[in-house]
Amino acid sequence: MKDHKHVVGSVLLGSIAEEMGLEAGDAILEINGNPIEDIFDYQYYTQDEELNILVETKDGERVTLEIEKDEDEDLGIVFDNGLMDNYRSCHNKCIFCFIDQNPPGMRESLYFKDDDSRLSFLQGNYITLTNMSDHDIDRIIKYHLSPINISFHTMNPELRCKMLKNRFAGEALKKVDRFFEAGITMNGQIVLCPGWNDGAELEFSIKELMKYLPVLESVSVVPVGLTRFREGLEPLTTFDAKGSGEVIDLIEKYQKIAYEKYGFHFIHASDEFYIVAGRDLPEASRYDGYRQIDNGVGKARLVTDEFNEAFERAKQIPGIYDRPEREVCTITGTLTEKMNNEFADRLMKEFPWLKIHVYTILNDFYGHGITITGLLVENDIINQLKGKNLGQRLYLPENCVRSGDDIFLDDVHIPEVETALQCGISIVKSSGRDFVNCMLGLDR
Repeated sequence: MKDHKHVVGSVLLGSIAEEMGLEAGDAILEINGNPIEDIFDYQYYTQDEELNILVETKDGERVTLEIEKDEDEDLGIVFDNGLMDNYRSCHNKCIFCFIDQNPPGMRESLYFKDDDSRLSFLQGNYITLTNMSDHDIDRIIKYHLSPINISFHTMNPELRCKMLKNRFAGEALKKVDRFFEAGITMNGQIVLCPGWNDGAELEFSIKELMKYLPVLESVSVVPVGLTRFREGLEPLTTFDAKGSGEVIDLIEKYQKIAYEKYGFHFIHASDEFYIVAGRDLPEASRYDGYRQIDNGVGKARLVTDEFNEAFERAKQIPGIYDRPEREVCTITGTLTEKMNNEFADRLMKEFPWLKIHVYTILNDFYGHGITITGLLVENDIINQLKGKNLGQRLYLPENCVRSGDDIFLDDVHIPEVETALQCGISIVKSSGRDFVNCMLGLDR
């Protein structure tokens, strides 16, 4: 194992680290004789009450600090790299990879493909297992890190090699057996590509994955997303209404089988399949606690239920029917156009003083096959809203901008859009409750 040095970025005031004289620039090498590979080793070995920490000071001197503390008491060390190791990138060339469909000139982070099992646990990222060593698996089992999120795509080893363009991709599926035997909770995803892993291949994959229940808690099936930047890439198509309906029928067939045996539905079609097929969304109980909501499974149902609850509650607010006139607007991608217009219509019918403009923004940047608001860029929003009646305020869905920031995919900040449109902008959180509150002006 390589020599790992973990440089201290800062120490917390009043902490054990400050008391022991640790400073920014010092490096942690070992704890109780154990080399520290990353954050998981660090957290595991610092749980002990008695610690011997080998430190290399910023001056190059090696010293051992002897520490007695309460069990699980934090040392107060902040590392510059939260993972305490380099992030591992993906070396597959998946035929459906969205990152490969990004145009040039965007910010560097949008081109990084992660395939790091540690981020699967820490951030919920999905991994292909293709760059995971036996050592990595041993550590996951040792620390019982779960859930682990796996990009299966297909359980046909030969087909998986072709789809991931990696001759080891099929063999990598055997690693799932070790997680299953160790009781490591797993979730999975399948990016479905027409003519590749759908139909009989999807049914085969579902049957194979069911062998890992109940340790494998859920699998989402999502349609491939295709941008206009696919020159030189594998020719792919999307699902139409008929194909989407066939996917739903197959998945719902195995949901019933799984539920009868295990008490949960296990396999889930993304909202997009239901919307494209023109089918009613499943009821909330069918989503097993929304385990796959970040993969677009159940979000529309949850938002609808939240809207209905908030709508009924708003009607009970004293004076709500006697408010002054209010005119606002919001945007939607084509996927959720129908749902958002229905929300707006119900609010305006109930509260005559309210006028809502819902503008559907076509994704000219990535191509009209990309239908979600989370991949809209500033330029499309500005170009398609200019000259429109924006009312008193423009409400943007929060997934239009980077989490915790005000920046769009094309590195433009919200104030720049406000200047271009001459209209104030607020963010609507991804909930039906927040939609009601914002449209009614209850967010202020």
